[in-house]
Amino acid sequence: MTEEQNKAENSSEEKVVPASTDKKATPSPKAMVGEEKKVVPAKFKKLVEEVEKMSVLDLSELVKILEDHFGVSSAPVMTAVAPAAGGGAEGAKPAEEKSSFNVELTESGANKISVIKVIRQITQQGLKECKDLVDGAPKVIKEGVSKEEAEDMKKKLEEAGGKVTLK
Repeated sequence: MTEEQNKAENSSEEKVVPASTDKKATPSPKAMVGEEKKVVPAKFKKLVEEVEKMSVLDLSELVKILEDHFGVSSAPVMTAVAPAAGGGAEGAKPAEEKSSFNVELTESGANKISVIKVIRQITQQGLKECKDLVDGAPKVIKEGVSKEEAEDMKKKLEEAGGKVTLK
């Protein structure tokens, strides 16, 4: 037979491979009863033969390379299940109390002059800067202050006629 005839004959036949080629592995119950054979199409015959020769580490590396190349994953997709709301005291963390606040003037109110005076006292800024703050409300007056200081500022500004929020 010539090489061309041999190639033509090989390409048209299908190779039968045992289900498990690992001789150290424990055979499955089906394999014990009768050797289960898988039919490999001729177009994959050469590829299957190459894979059979590879070690497990090489196969693992090949899988990673193919995943990266084709942008796919062989890992099963797991959907996360969120815990039910109001799950009780178990595992519930107490809400951490905020340690620093931003004092924001939301409205200057009817008595702008009083609010400007209080802002000057709080921020130690000039008259023009404080007037711009009041006119441009809502504006943050001070950032990163303690809870007590923020509540004190809020109280003073509300007494002067302004509206304040703590963030």
